[in-house]
Amino acid sequence: MATKTATKETYIWEGTNRRGDKVKGEMESKNVALVKAELRRQGIVPKKAKKKPKALFGGAKKGTITPKDIALFSRQMSTMMSSGVPLVQSFDIIGKGHDNPAMQTLIMAIKADVEGGNTFADALAKHPLEFDDLYVNLVTAGEHAGILETLLDKIATYKEKTEAMKSKIKKAMFYPVAVVVVAFIITAILLIFVVPQFQSMFDQFGADLPALTMFVVKLSEAFQAWWWAIAGGAGGVFFALKEAKKRSKKFNHLLDRIALKAPIVGSIITKATIARFARTLSTMFAAGVPLVEAMNTVSGAAGNIVYTKAILRMRDDISTGNQLNVVMKQSELFPNMVTQMVAIGEEAGSIDSMLAKVADFYEQEVDDAVDGLTSLLEPLIMAFLGVIVGGLVIAMYLPIFKMGEVV
Repeated sequence: MATKTATKETYIWEGTNRRGDKVKGEMESKNVALVKAELRRQGIVPKKAKKKPKALFGGAKKGTITPKDIALFSRQMSTMMSSGVPLVQSFDIIGKGHDNPAMQTLIMAIKADVEGGNTFADALAKHPLEFDDLYVNLVTAGEHAGILETLLDKIATYKEKTEAMKSKIKKAMFYPVAVVVVAFIITAILLIFVVPQFQSMFDQFGADLPALTMFVVKLSEAFQAWWWAIAGGAGGVFFALKEAKKRSKKFNHLLDRIALKAPIVGSIITKATIARFARTLSTMFAAGVPLVEAMNTVSGAAGNIVYTKAILRMRDDISTGNQLNVVMKQSELFPNMVTQMVAIGEEAGSIDSMLAKVADFYEQEVDDAVDGLTSLLEPLIMAFLGVIVGGLVIAMYLPIFKMGEVV
């Protein structure tokens, strides 16, 4: 007969560390005895350990950790260490002062690992969802070179700039989509609830209706009869696209290729990808990571499959002795200005600073392009809404105007 495996639960513990300081935290384990054994292994003398009580209605979801949280953590760690605060004490100060419960738990888990004898990089590597290969590699380089606070500052700058650019692009994309959705809802309300009121009045006229009015009336009848199918179809398409994006690599690859070729938006995405490539490679190269090894991480951070595949090919070419600027030119994905600046950087032995300037330039280009796109979209969207809503209103009042002319 098979025995039932005990499930892990969350336990709250308190104790004292090797220095005699009172410490407390949370740990997932199968029972209290294992919690105490793990604490002793980490050099903590346990005083209390009990199951964490569950909230009355199952509790709210534990806060999620965002890239902004990781960027803030990096900045705070850099500041603390630059001020001479020891690593473990930095975890304590930052963890206890964080507003996000999930981030507090993560920092305390990292602290426990470091106190248990792991390196900072090894502790981070246990949380791949929050700390990617780029982050772990840079921290490893910082620990080996004895410049961890400097590398954490570079990571924080990298994360802040990358997230700021992502946020700006998302905001620019969200605005027109939100307006189109609102326009669809307003149109549906007019067709389902308002147009029928006019239709009953038109039936009393006994005269032929203008073509535009007839079209709107028929459209209203279709919406009234099939609103559930239209709503279900729209929801189904949205859900299918979301699932396909989540599950299908081929679909994601197709979207990435289309995104680069899309009018107006394609140019912004291309510039953002080049900025991300340059910023990531500059940060890694400045940390002393070898170029071929750095290209592996950069390919994953590119954010677009077309550039990811090209960067991996570039890595293979570099490993055979080719220069970075040559393989970039051969890929035909980087503007001439970028390859020329990289060539100058290679000759002068300052690739990292040249790539940082490229990143600064293209991040500014993305900012300007997004601002310009937003300024252009605002009047276009207002015009679009005016045509949709105004067209419906005119269609409804057109028969009344014609009757006025006859009278």
